[in-house]
Amino acid sequence: MKEVLKYRGKIITDSDVAFIRKLIADNPTASRLRLSQLLCEAWDWRQANGVLRDMVCRSMMLQLHREGHIQLPPRRFKPHNPLANRQRKQRPVQLYLMDQFDQTPIEGELKALQPLEFIQVRRTSEEPLFRDLVDSHHYLGYSQPVGEHLKYIIYSRNRPIACMAWCSAPRHLGPRDRFIGWSPEYRKKNIRYIAYNTRYLILPWVSVKCLASHILGRMAKILPRDWERIYNHPIYFLETFTDPARFKGTCYRAANWVVLGKTTGRGHNAPTYEPRVPIKEILAYPLTSRFRETLSGEIE
Repeated sequence: MKEVLKYRGKIITDSDVAFIRKLIADNPTASRLRLSQLLCEAWDWRQANGVLRDMVCRSMMLQLHREGHIQLPPRRFKPHNPLANRQRKQRPVQLYLMDQFDQTPIEGELKALQPLEFIQVRRTSEEPLFRDLVDSHHYLGYSQPVGEHLKYIIYSRNRPIACMAWCSAPRHLGPRDRFIGWSPEYRKKNIRYIAYNTRYLILPWVSVKCLASHILGRMAKILPRDWERIYNHPIYFLETFTDPARFKGTCYRAANWVVLGKTTGRGHNAPTYEPRVPIKEILAYPLTSRFRETLSGEIE
């Protein structure tokens, strides 16, 4: 069998393409959504919590369609996407959010901010606030995560002071893989037990010593509980990238994260071996002392 496409770790062969073509032909009135659901059911392609991976499947089928391997039916409707074609904002947050909190400076000692509230906002009414704060104040802006992910706003006395986003880990990361010592087989099986910190933002009007490392320490206890409750499986390892041209990663180091090395700068699914994106530093935080044994073997 000839490999046609490798998508999010799944290899699509020419026989798979033939199966998808037949599926489309056998269901001439089905929408793209329904076709992805039927394919997931046929392949038993599911998340760890048993839910069909229809969103990933739709993206995979669309890529096959764009490359000419299959012919999908016409799109029946275009879902509203508030992030598409938007202009990057120079103001702090959107106007409709301005009256929700004040932006007067927050300074002083960490104990003065206590108690902190860590609110998971994915699929809640506060998710737009998270999106706008990150898009306005993080140097990378907002990017919608794909796959398993959680988003948090950290509050002090009902005022947002920080945002954090976590998502599925990159599948191939040399320094991380060597640090864990797992085989390619177990990396493929157990990659879902790692969470990647894709955004971390202390809001610009907040200047409190040790706050950033304190939040990281608290999050290392909160995130595993939320992840298992929502996705029905644990996580054993946290990781992130920092841009050494911009940041020293001081708060991660203060929170006992370990520096693993640097990325190659090739980016995701790079067509060549030449660097094409900024080289990042890789940091990690094992959530258990037996992370190597756990991630390198069978997990119940």
